[in-house]
Amino acid sequence: MPNPEDTSRPRLAAGCRWAETNANERTVLFPEGAIVIKGTGRDILEHCDGQRTFAQIVQELEALYTLTDVQKIRKEAGNFLAQLREKRIVDF
Repeated sequence: MPNPEDTSRPRLAAGCRWAETNANERTVLFPEGAIVIKGTGRDILEHCDGQRTFAQIVQELEALYTLTDVQKIRKEAGNFLAQLREKRIVDF
């Protein structure tokens, strides 16, 4: 599956939602199960509100991870979102 384009607006797919498990973890519930999202993956997915474009998400992640190359952020965030799209957790 292709990575999102700069104009894509990633969001949780229909039937998916966030659930709080404790102060340090968040879980995404989806029809087939649940997945705990931590660390960088959580930072990426929390920006996916359907309002921000992928380009805007990359810019915001660049501000969080100032020591990381923006092309690396773009590639890894895109790959992560493409994997979640394959599992029908994210749409873009």
